[in-house]
Amino acid sequence: MTDHDPREVFLAEANELLDRLETTLLDLGDRPGDSALIDTAFRALHTIKGSGAMFGFDRVAAFTHDFETAFDLVRRGEVPISADLVNVSLSAKDYIRTLIEDPESTAPVIGEAILAELERLVNRASAQPQIAQELEPQELEPEAPSLDAAPEGWRIGIAFAPEVLRNGTNPLALLDELRDLGPCTVVPRLADLPDLAALDPESLALGWDVTLRGSATREAIEDVFLFVRDDMVLSLAPLDAPEPAPEPAPTPAIVAAPVPVPAPERSAPAPAVKPATPPAPKPEAERRGPARNSEPRGSSTMRVEAERLDELLDRVGELVIAQARLSQLAGLHADGGLHTIAEEIERLSAQLRDTTMSIRMVPIGALFSRFRRLVHDLSGDLGKPVTFVTDGEETELDKTVIERLADPLVHLIRNAIDHGIEDPAHRAASGKDATGRISLAAEHVGAQVLVTVRDDGAGLDVARIRAKAEERGLVAPGIPLTDQQVYQFLFAPGFSTAQQISALSGRGVGMDVVKKTIEALRGSIDITTEPGAGTAVVLRLPLTLAIIEGLLIRVGDGRYVLPLAAVEECVELPASGRSERGRDFLNIRGDLVPFLRLRSLFEATGEPDPYQKVIIVSVGEARFGLVADQILGNHQTVIKSLSKLHADVTTFSGATILGDGTAALIIDPAQLMAGGQISAAPDGLRDYREVA
Repeated sequence: MTDHDPREVFLAEANELLDRLETTLLDLGDRPGDSALIDTAFRALHTIKGSGAMFGFDRVAAFTHDFETAFDLVRRGEVPISADLVNVSLSAKDYIRTLIEDPESTAPVIGEAILAELERLVNRASAQPQIAQELEPQELEPEAPSLDAAPEGWRIGIAFAPEVLRNGTNPLALLDELRDLGPCTVVPRLADLPDLAALDPESLALGWDVTLRGSATREAIEDVFLFVRDDMVLSLAPLDAPEPAPEPAPTPAIVAAPVPVPAPERSAPAPAVKPATPPAPKPEAERRGPARNSEPRGSSTMRVEAERLDELLDRVGELVIAQARLSQLAGLHADGGLHTIAEEIERLSAQLRDTTMSIRMVPIGALFSRFRRLVHDLSGDLGKPVTFVTDGEETELDKTVIERLADPLVHLIRNAIDHGIEDPAHRAASGKDATGRISLAAEHVGAQVLVTVRDDGAGLDVARIRAKAEERGLVAPGIPLTDQQVYQFLFAPGFSTAQQISALSGRGVGMDVVKKTIEALRGSIDITTEPGAGTAVVLRLPLTLAIIEGLLIRVGDGRYVLPLAAVEECVELPASGRSERGRDFLNIRGDLVPFLRLRSLFEATGEPDPYQKVIIVSVGEARFGLVADQILGNHQTVIKSLSKLHADVTTFSGATILGDGTAALIIDPAQLMAGGQISAAPDGLRDYREVA
């Protein structure tokens, strides 16, 4: 792909428009009488059609034109929104996306079937021109039949707001679209044009009077200016109608009266409208109107390729490593100037790091909106009416985390609807509302983001899950397990409690993917449930995957990093810290907290430090300690992935480069809590609550 490939720009914008269209259609399912939503959907279709034709996506333009023609009847109020119409419109949206992303494998018969269903739903068996002929006599005659027929042409007055150029509007392109409707004569309005010295190239001072001949309809002309109606005054009058005097319009709007100002008459009234002298900033702001006046000029955005952001973050990471090395070298010298430079570089690199990280942060609401369609479709397929509620959409996460979070949330929501939410009959028997509820929420908690999927279904059956686990040999009968330990069987590969295999569940595929993905993101999963009231699955995720604050520790001759977000406190290891049952634990203000000796786990050589330290870390609601020889201090940790040869080493989530050029492994507390690699550790690590 080239740096400025216009087709790629179209693809990106088309995806945004299709996402907006899907959201709008789903909203219409809840609020079918909302005219603003109908207009939004129609504008999205109109833009996709025009852009598709411009960039050579002819099949997209042709299909969207027919889709738009059918939906236009809804916009006019002639066809009401129904659930079936929303469903078919969603299918049409999906077909447009397929035409854009993979046109070669898209069968035209699918689009023809969708359009046929759309035509059936709007009760029109013939083409759109016949529909228009049926509607014209009864709906357009009471106003003025000649206005829409306009066989001879139109007088058009065009006056844009001054700031339309800053908003990206191209007036000349709109005039070209008018010319495509028929022969045109265009006369510019020059009365408001300031002197050359006072001319602002970003402020439009021109207007136009257009004479359009031919059979173009009023609707076709208004569609040319569909997206700039709020930023202009547009007047239309048939050529054979008398020319009324111009009427002032205080705010941009579509008006019926024309604003023709012949050249000989413009010079006299011009001073009453606007002084000939250059406008001062305040009158210009007032002229723009209150709606635009509240928008700062610096609020524009720029589309940047994700690969460039990744490359920028890599460079910032290398800078952080170089800065750490500079600070370490400065500490070895007594040169005051070197210390000053090192401190300045440290300050600037920290600011650059924070700025770069903020650029990569994306509101999670963009991800949440995808699941409305999933819930809508599953609700219909399973015959379970479900309400989908979201909260915390403004919560920001690293874009990489959000991208990798999509699949786990799909599996969790599917399971919540399929397994959690009961069918309407069972809900009624339990005294519940027939419509189930799925909520998806996000919130910041310290340096983590908590994403919660909650349902109001029947809750988890602990006895049934345990019985299935015993049947599969995952646990021996009679071994005591906490409820949280039983819930973890749900994430075992191939584990399922479904009675029969269906298209949605029963094969035990999905939840193991959730666990693997969340652990790969250095996150953890908590499950809470209440019989008859529902289940909540909480995903605890780091804000970012690239640069974190870490705690640098020493174990033997090796140095390691712990994510600072997981660290609660540090205490000194007492001389005696072993129970009579052979499990290591500490008494932290009355709470028994198990701890793990990292020297034993990492098989460190040499004598241990006489004053070893215990770092208390937390994973979800669990707490345990890690014993190290020395705490070296805080460290800006640039995370480097381990090679494929170390894919099975799950104790560490990555590595980082220290200031002296050596590497330090990053310990993953969640994996230590799981206990999968800690064969030499005390066997009570996972059931320390029983010890306590």
